[in-house]
Amino acid sequence: MTGVKSPIILRHTKMPAPGEERGGRRSVGFVNAASLRIAFFTECYHPIVNGIVAAVDGLAGALRARGHSVAMFTPRFPATSAGEEVQIYRMPSLPLPMPTDYRLTLPVVARRNRLTVLARCSLIHTHSPFITGWMGAHYARRFGVPLVFTYHTRLDRYAHYAPIDPDVARRLAAILTRTYANAADAVTVPTRDIESQLRAVGVTARIEVIPSGIALERFACAEATQSGRARLGGNGPGLRLLTVSRLAQEKNLSLLLSMLSRLPDDVTLAFAGDGPERERLEAAAHAAGLARRARFLGEVASEELPELYASADAFVFSSTSETQGLVLVEAMAAGLPVVAVEAPQTREVTKGAARLCPGDAQAMAAAVWSVAGDGEEGRRLREQGRCAAQEYELTRIAGRVERLYRELRREPLAPAAG
Repeated sequence: MTGVKSPIILRHTKMPAPGEERGGRRSVGFVNAASLRIAFFTECYHPIVNGIVAAVDGLAGALRARGHSVAMFTPRFPATSAGEEVQIYRMPSLPLPMPTDYRLTLPVVARRNRLTVLARCSLIHTHSPFITGWMGAHYARRFGVPLVFTYHTRLDRYAHYAPIDPDVARRLAAILTRTYANAADAVTVPTRDIESQLRAVGVTARIEVIPSGIALERFACAEATQSGRARLGGNGPGLRLLTVSRLAQEKNLSLLLSMLSRLPDDVTLAFAGDGPERERLEAAAHAAGLARRARFLGEVASEELPELYASADAFVFSSTSETQGLVLVEAMAAGLPVVAVEAPQTREVTKGAARLCPGDAQAMAAAVWSVAGDGEEGRRLREQGRCAAQEYELTRIAGRVERLYRELRREPLAPAAG
């Protein structure tokens, strides 16, 4: 197996000062203006559609726009083709023994050109603590470059997918998270609440709160269209509600169907997204007499989302399992009033610009009715949401990430500029 030592054992090692040795290679200083060569290792990437893919793609694009090179190392999926970008390196993978789109990466880089890319990297940034992430950590140590890890997923909230007792799975998730995060030179998280959760499971590595960003103008400049309204709820005069989510158990989407049943008959709710719970949710909607009002749109292309947001009257969000919930930022940027189930990370992300309520269908229905349309509270939330979303502008976030990269490389820093 070329370039991989097995087993891979990690230990947290502080980066040396300029000129010190690490991993058999001398640390090299760069001036602040120098472009960086960055390798992303991520378990989640196209053709999967979810918030992690959106966040990783967005950051990679923004870093490239700042003049840096970003190479993507990710599993090979059956649907991917050889005609992808030059900087996407697909690694062999196998299907997992459970109903999921994710793949089991085989820890093989092998080809000499890929090892050359890694050997020339300024640093490695991983987005998963699983096999792909461990590979990234191995190569960071092998080539003596900093390792950054972004904690995207609360693994304990996915214990129901594991083929073992959920309590055991949660304990193992905590061990995996602690071990992997402590091997990194820095860990980035989107909220203070998630930082506290990592500290609680024993993470002692440096943690920086840097949320994922979005291209604000895509959503802020979108306009409602007749076709968008029709897609969300037909041609009737009622309110159009929207949620954007993977249709999975941990997203708590049954609550939204219960909420819908408590709203007037001309109110519709569109689910933009797909996932293992779709069939069950459609059956539940039919059984509750909501088949006409609950619309399941399936996966929606990224370029179509701004129009959907702009065409809706309110955005509803039922998940409490997120580390951030990038769709909340998208909805606020589009000027939609947001109604969400109370959760510490949701409160932190929305910054007072959302109507938060307990996970109760009646409370959510009442909140939707009070904020949708042209009422005073709805207008206030729209305005505050647009303001709150400014903090997540992608170029600003990329600047913060780049600054972290350069700090870890011990490069001289220019004054922060966004």
